[in-house]
Amino acid sequence: MMGKIGLFLKNHLIPIIAVVVVAIGVVFVNASHGETNAKAGRTPIVFWHEMGGPAEQALDKMVDNFNKSQNKYEVIPQYEGAYDEAVQKIIQSHGTSVSPALFQSFDISTAQMMHSKYTTPVQKFIDEDHYDTSDISPVARSFYSNKGQQLAMPFNTSQPVLYYNATLLKKYGITPPSKSPSYSEITRVAKELYAKSHHKVKGMTMEIYGWLLEEALANDKTKLINNGDGHQGNPTKINVNNPNTVKFLKWIRTNIKSGDFVNYGSGASAETNEIAAFLAGKLGIFVQSSAYIGQLTTGNKNKLGISYFPHPDGTKANGVGIGGAALWISNDKPEKVQKGAFEFIKYAESAKNQANWQVATGYLALNKKSQKEKALQDLYKKIPAARVPGEQLASAKPNNANSGILMEGMQLTRELEETAMETVYNGGNIDSALTAANKAMNANLLTTNKADGR
Repeated sequence: MMGKIGLFLKNHLIPIIAVVVVAIGVVFVNASHGETNAKAGRTPIVFWHEMGGPAEQALDKMVDNFNKSQNKYEVIPQYEGAYDEAVQKIIQSHGTSVSPALFQSFDISTAQMMHSKYTTPVQKFIDEDHYDTSDISPVARSFYSNKGQQLAMPFNTSQPVLYYNATLLKKYGITPPSKSPSYSEITRVAKELYAKSHHKVKGMTMEIYGWLLEEALANDKTKLINNGDGHQGNPTKINVNNPNTVKFLKWIRTNIKSGDFVNYGSGASAETNEIAAFLAGKLGIFVQSSAYIGQLTTGNKNKLGISYFPHPDGTKANGVGIGGAALWISNDKPEKVQKGAFEFIKYAESAKNQANWQVATGYLALNKKSQKEKALQDLYKKIPAARVPGEQLASAKPNNANSGILMEGMQLTRELEETAMETVYNGGNIDSALTAANKAMNANLLTTNKADGR
């Protein structure tokens, strides 16, 4: 969640920033901001977010519709750049006149936000308003909850799914994977596609991405850290070198050795290259965020197939966690401003707005009643496979293994996971790679806990 610089800022510079932000921080923050004044008689709700491109347009439309739907509050959206950058701005500006009333913060910053004590848990307003959250995805809600308290409300949400080129599989007479496939099913399809295409099409890939390794563990009902993946108490031990991580990496290694697997590496370039190969008919299968559905169907002459994230043979899928971000309420604003922020959250989580959000952005509709909305029904008629990610989300029962990892230092943890994956992909020893990662992760966790006084 925070890199070394972020950790230093949090523990050493924030007291100083609180004093000097008027001299320096305000100029920095306001440089990218527009007007923050509301119309006469309305309470302004400054909303910091990290949505760009089409998602920002969809969010601006949602905000505009909310503002038109009532005359008490005016939400003022302000784009704050990338997730990592926005988190630091939120922390540094807290307690100043320029801090937001409402903000979006990504999944792996959850523990940092919770420990900062800078937010009001939305549970307070849920209880006061008797707001029924039962229609909102339990798995998504559980990611941003702790000890029975809802800290924030999930908003832009995705899950990893398995994409396959249904047209190519039909062309070569290959039975597609089932809705919830096992590792061996995917290996079978990948090998057959590689062989029957006379090696013109690679069977599969799996990006070197810590999130995907974590989701493999979640789907195998395996916790990465102790204390219920951090949901039952502050984590003190990480165990990435466990039998189920080994099982996942051995599966990948099997496909690499068979020649049907292509390694695109890690990061944005890996995602760009795997999508390009998939759309060009040079790659049959890959696992990635459900938010890519729009990109994979626009102008694609091939039929898109989607399955759930694969699970080990002989093991029932436990369900995967989510990615994305949540909406948080700052506690440095007056009560009426905080209530206004929650009113917008309720509006954003409504069935109609969640349906429109999924259609416009590819993020999942979190309200189960959204499935009956015309916008989603029309999408499913056009792209039947678009139903699958939502069905995967709805099918999972939340538990500590699939409710996300509540731990500070997740960014470095993922970097270390990816180093281990890269070593294995390049032929290195699995046990040695995981042992090294485990040692470094636990050293970082110890340092983080000491710095935070835990």
